[in-house]
Amino acid sequence: MPKGLTFLPTLALAAVMALPLAAETKPDASTVVARVNGDEITLGHVIATVATLPPQYQQVEDDVLYDFIIEQLIQQQLLGQEQDNLTKLNALALENESRSLRAVQTVNALVGDAVTDDAIQAAYDAQFAEFQGADEYNASHILVESEEEANEIKAQLDDGADFAEMAKEKSTGPSGPNGGELGWFGAGRMVPEFETAVIGLEKDQVSDPVKTQFGWHVIVLNDKRKSEAPALDIVREELAQTLQQEAIQTRIDELTQQAQIERPAPEGLTPDVVRQLDLIQE
Repeated sequence: MPKGLTFLPTLALAAVMALPLAAETKPDASTVVARVNGDEITLGHVIATVATLPPQYQQVEDDVLYDFIIEQLIQQQLLGQEQDNLTKLNALALENESRSLRAVQTVNALVGDAVTDDAIQAAYDAQFAEFQGADEYNASHILVESEEEANEIKAQLDDGADFAEMAKEKSTGPSGPNGGELGWFGAGRMVPEFETAVIGLEKDQVSDPVKTQFGWHVIVLNDKRKSEAPALDIVREELAQTLQQEAIQTRIDELTQQAQIERPAPEGLTPDVVRQLDLIQE
């Protein structure tokens, strides 16, 4: 046996080995990560700070962010310990922030209850159940500079010339190389004179020359249809916002009816007082 090394008796050793291992302590919000002159900074403070950081900071690696936030909180604590009390301005700002955070908590709870998948589906069904789409048009055109040239093109088309080939050959518009095709469009997408001409056409009918600010057009209506209701996923966010606003406003209305709200009108108080910072400075 090496000098200085002793063995526990067999029974004592067995007793030690039988002792339960200490439970591993898991950090929580109250775990202290720094002390500054006795004032504690906790893991909760760090996590709450990170949660309010702008999006670009959320991309920082965790180990870098962790050390950075703790260092910032330590510096703030050091500087904060220089002050015994908040100024009147900062004390009022703190009260406003506390009021705002409580309101946000209420809003979050309301939204969680009101904006569900079922509620969004029901709102979608109610809004689009009897949806009647607006007219949409698919047209092609040939754009030229003069009325004379437009009339010549119209005459050739009436004699059986192919519209797409004429557009490729004659049109000065950007759609010319594509046979003059403009694709589908609804009301308000084209200049008024062009739109009026399209609306008055039957399918496959060619218009008389139409003058707009761009020149002279010869137009053919390729097809006409009714627009379809948007897919749920496209309007989901919009519906969610509406449900959220309705839930918040409903709750505000309820609370307002239940509350005793007074709005004194102090003598001499005018709206320009909101800019008098000297009233809250010490």
